[in-house]
Amino acid sequence: MSYGMIATWRMAYDGIRVGIVDLANCGSSQKAIVDAIKIVEDYPFYKSVGYGGLPNEVGLVELDAAFMNGDNFDIGAVAGSRNVKNPIVVAEKLSHERFNSFLVGDGVAKYASKEGFELRNMLTERAKKTWENRLEEMSKSNLSPYDGHDTVSMVALDQHGSMSCGTSSSGLFMKKEGRTGDSPLSGSGFYVDSEIGGATATGLGEDLMKGCLSYETVRLMSTGLTPQEAVNQATMTFVKKLERRKGKCGAFSLVAMNNQGEWGVATNVEFSFVVATDRLSPTIYLAYPAEDDGYPTIEVASHEWLDAYQARITAPIK
Repeated sequence: MSYGMIATWRMAYDGIRVGIVDLANCGSSQKAIVDAIKIVEDYPFYKSVGYGGLPNEVGLVELDAAFMNGDNFDIGAVAGSRNVKNPIVVAEKLSHERFNSFLVGDGVAKYASKEGFELRNMLTERAKKTWENRLEEMSKSNLSPYDGHDTVSMVALDQHGSMSCGTSSSGLFMKKEGRTGDSPLSGSGFYVDSEIGGATATGLGEDLMKGCLSYETVRLMSTGLTPQEAVNQATMTFVKKLERRKGKCGAFSLVAMNNQGEWGVATNVEFSFVVATDRLSPTIYLAYPAEDDGYPTIEVASHEWLDAYQARITAPIK
């Protein structure tokens, strides 16, 4: 039977490489999602997820994460998590709870400690220096504080036909204390139904949560649309509506996969993503928004692009 994973951003690649091996060996989509996102959370050079994620306006790292099981619609989520090493693990654990499955703030660390999950200071010296530099830039040039909102979001299909999805993010750099975006919100940042497919999002949460686009993508797939047709219709229709009725629209990027392992992507900005299936080894792609009403232009990331990416994220912070 077909199996596969799709995820937002280049940073998902190492996690996808591990997850797809597990799926090839008849592992579960649930385990593949958690293991893959943990790898992203643990890598200190990814500044928008987990350890090394950029802090809020007062220098605290607050993390959001969610997990959904497409077999039974169990959902677990955390928002404003502090000092919990792997929020995705806590979110998955919460998905098994009948009540209290979405925790926020101090409640996340208390639950994680009680359940035996690892706690740690999630602020790295590198992230702290980036925060200090931004404070200085703001004081000198009146620069906008907000920058970066790259959520790692994944959908997985295993050989048993089971599907799951997950998200993890440190949210908007320099955000207000307690701010939460779309990432942990069902139907907005993520949604999956094993009988149909799943979709997950990344971008400006304040705008993404206005449209419930992950749910809408899955709903459109249920009508017979391919993942590419569904995600493009859901995303670009709402982008145009938001631009018409509000006058502007932030960055929107969504990935989708159906229960046959077919996938699709929609975006209104340049965007990288990763796909692996039983027919495709883990591959990093770049997507560019369509100039008309068509589908985005998608190409395999070049060696030059990949080298430049690695150099950029690991460059010393002065």
